[in-house]
Amino acid sequence: MLDRRTMLAAGAALAASATPALAKAAKAAVSSQFPQGFLWGASTAPHQIEGNNTSSDLWFLENQQPTVFAAPSGDAANSFLLWEQDLDLAKAIGLNTYRFGIEWARIEPEKGLFSQAMLDHYARVIDGCRARGLAPVVTFSHFTAPRWFSAQGGWANPESAALFARFADKATRHFGDRIHAAITFNEPNILLLLQNANVPPELWAIQKLTLETAAKRLGVPRFLCANVAGLADLPDLQAGLLAAHKAGKAAIKAAAPRLPVGLSLAMMDDQAVGKGSLRDAKRQEMYGTWLDVAKADDFLGVQNYERALWGPQGRLPAPADAVRNWSGSEVWAPSLAGAVRYAHQATGVPILVSEHGVGTDDDTIRAAFIPAALTHLKAAIDDGVPVLGYCHWSLIDNFEWVFGYKPRFGLASYDPVTFARTPKPSAAVLGAIARANRV
Repeated sequence: MLDRRTMLAAGAALAASATPALAKAAKAAVSSQFPQGFLWGASTAPHQIEGNNTSSDLWFLENQQPTVFAAPSGDAANSFLLWEQDLDLAKAIGLNTYRFGIEWARIEPEKGLFSQAMLDHYARVIDGCRARGLAPVVTFSHFTAPRWFSAQGGWANPESAALFARFADKATRHFGDRIHAAITFNEPNILLLLQNANVPPELWAIQKLTLETAAKRLGVPRFLCANVAGLADLPDLQAGLLAAHKAGKAAIKAAAPRLPVGLSLAMMDDQAVGKGSLRDAKRQEMYGTWLDVAKADDFLGVQNYERALWGPQGRLPAPADAVRNWSGSEVWAPSLAGAVRYAHQATGVPILVSEHGVGTDDDTIRAAFIPAALTHLKAAIDDGVPVLGYCHWSLIDNFEWVFGYKPRFGLASYDPVTFARTPKPSAAVLGAIARANRV
C-alpha cells in the first residue's frame, strides 16, 4: 500500500528528473518539525509505580488466592516517596510533559472520608511538574478504585457516577487550576479489546473466580473492577463507565471551566484484509460508543501498541517475519499514525497520544521504534490531523497489571532494592527528538 511519504518520495524523484529547482521544492514540502508547543512526555499510572496502594481494589485482588494476577504490586517503583526523582528523570531526558494519575483510593480511602494530606501530596506533584517546566497531564482514574467502591459493585453500582463526580470535584477544586489537561478514564474500553482478541475462555474464568473470591472474603454480593471482570459483567461495566465519564467531566468543568478534559482509549490500527473483512464491525464493538461520546470532549487520548489485521473470519496472524514484543505480538511502527488518523476521523476532536510504546527487554527495538513511529505520526499531522502531543509509555519499568513485573516498557529501569532509576539508550533517542521538536 502506498502511503503519503511513498508518494511524496516518488514525486520528488520525478521532479528531480525534470529540474533541480522542482526537486528542491518537493523535498521542502514536508518539514520534520513538529508544531510549536507540541507536548513531549512520558506516562505513568499511580498503582503501577507508587507502591503499597493498600486501600485499592486491585491490591485486594493481588493479595489473595486464587487471583488472576501473576504477582502483587508491592512496593512497585516506590514512586509515592520518590516522585521528585521521577520528575527529575523526565526533565533530564528532555521532555516537557508528564502524564500521571491521582489515586482515588488514597484520596478517599473510606467512603466519604477524604484525605487532605493526599490531596496535598498530589498538589505537590503538580507543582513539581510546573517548577521543572513539565506540563502536568492528570488521569483521574487509571483502572484502580477504592476497595470500598468496588465492594459495592464498582462501576455497575447505580451510585458510581455520582461518587466519581464527587471525587473529581474534590480533586479539581484542590489543584485543577494548575493542571494542563485532565483525562477522566484510562482505557475504559480495554476489556472490549480483550473480548475481541481471541483470548482463551480460561482467562475470563479466572477473572470471574478472582472477583467471586474477593466478594466472599468481604461478604458482599458483587466485587467489580475496571480492568478485571467476567464476560457477563461487561454490559454493566461499560454503562457505568460511560455515565461516570460524563458526570466526572461535568464536575471537573464546573470546578475548572478552562481545563481541557477528555478520556483515553485503547486503540489498535485496525486494517481490513480481503473481501468481507470484519474490521468495521470490530471497530464499532471496541470503540464505537466511546468515540461518539468523545465528540463532545476537548480532546481524545489515543493509546496504541499494535495493529490488527481483520479478515472475514476474524483477526489474522501477524507476518511471520515481524519484529516481536515480550509476548510475541507484532511491533509495527506505522500503527500509531493509523490509530490516530482513525480516531480523529471518527470524532473530529484533537488527539493526544497518551500512551505508545513497546514491552521488551531489548531496548534496541524501542530505540528504533520511537523515531520510526514518530515519522509516521508527523505525516498524519502534515495531512491535517491535529495532534497535541506524544506521551511514551512508560517513564520507568513498572507493575504491568495481571502480568506482574515481566513486561518492561520503561525509558528507564529501576533497582527493586535501592529503587535507583537508570535511563536506557531509548530515553536519549526520545529526548533528542523532544529537544529538537523534530524527528
